[in-house]
Amino acid sequence: MSKHLKVEVKNGKIKEAINFFLIELLKKNLVSALLVPRELPSKDNVVQSLVSQPDELKNADVFAPVLPVNSARIISEMTRLGSGKASVGAILRSCEIRALIELVKLKQASLDNLLIIGIDCPGTYSVKDYKALCQQGIYPEDELFKNLKKGMEDVRIREACKVCEYPVPSNSDLTFGFLGVDFEKNIFFQANTSKGEKILDRFSYLEFDGLKIREEFIFKYLKQKIKKRDELFALTQKEVKGWENLISFFSACINCHNCMKVCPVCYCRECFFESACFEFNGDKYLNWAKKKGSIKMPKDTALFHLGRMAHMATSCVGCGACEEACPNNIPLLKVFKTVAHNVQEIFQYVPGKKLQEPLPLTTFKEDELQRVGED
Repeated sequence: MSKHLKVEVKNGKIKEAINFFLIELLKKNLVSALLVPRELPSKDNVVQSLVSQPDELKNADVFAPVLPVNSARIISEMTRLGSGKASVGAILRSCEIRALIELVKLKQASLDNLLIIGIDCPGTYSVKDYKALCQQGIYPEDELFKNLKKGMEDVRIREACKVCEYPVPSNSDLTFGFLGVDFEKNIFFQANTSKGEKILDRFSYLEFDGLKIREEFIFKYLKQKIKKRDELFALTQKEVKGWENLISFFSACINCHNCMKVCPVCYCRECFFESACFEFNGDKYLNWAKKKGSIKMPKDTALFHLGRMAHMATSCVGCGACEEACPNNIPLLKVFKTVAHNVQEIFQYVPGKKLQEPLPLTTFKEDELQRVGED
């Protein structure tokens, strides 16, 4: 069940072509509101906004290469207690959709009355780098597209994006695509569900005839991404091998818990690491210091990260929000993605791939983990 159409891009203005479609979604009452990234008045960042009036979409920029927040958290906030009766469209990148699917499985979000519009994602800049480019008079979106047209990857994109093996969205009702497409002339639209087909039926776009070329491009593109990912895994395993190296890796942690607060799959309302279990009086600290000669403060930072990894490893989608939020620039993505990949391989589980596939630790299969206990 898929429908492939193309949207004409006039004078290379991709944003205008997409925004026209989004405006029509509201004008035709196909959705009541859209969750969409919009440019700030300062023009140096975008922020997700829930838009109900067509005129408010003039500053929408769905391809802006920056991810201030993983939007799965926003949709969880909007739908966890009930999604409401009105239809809402959400423009999401692949890592956001996959995180959202995991949250639905964890009963922390709902897909009821939600139209998921996925977009191809060749990568994003950090908020800091995105802002710096804008202030230099360089439009980041143009920069990314320019490099993509040359078959190059911008070295300034986030590490999470350089090694992301899912640049093309899955589990979306509609897909906006430009990878493997002559995006200066056309944008690729694909309906993946009956809901998406009903939307595209209301538009008179022409059939897209470059599907084979797009698929060939994506195949080669993914091979490059996976190669970089595997190289990162190999380097990381050497870097953090052994307890001392692992402790050293997290040594700059100040226990702010920012990484936890922005992680889309860290959903607990009450966190063990912020509970009374980690509150001690002065004598406790002094006794520990006397026994060991000294203790690092703040205490238990490595324990926090190890505990968090154990909690979210099966559902981690590698979005890199944790690394982006760290005030001390600890390269968290490499460790979290490496650990998550290894755990997910054990269970043969890909987070966010299939809505109906149960979470590994919520089910028991008689034939899994056969090596455990064997001589």
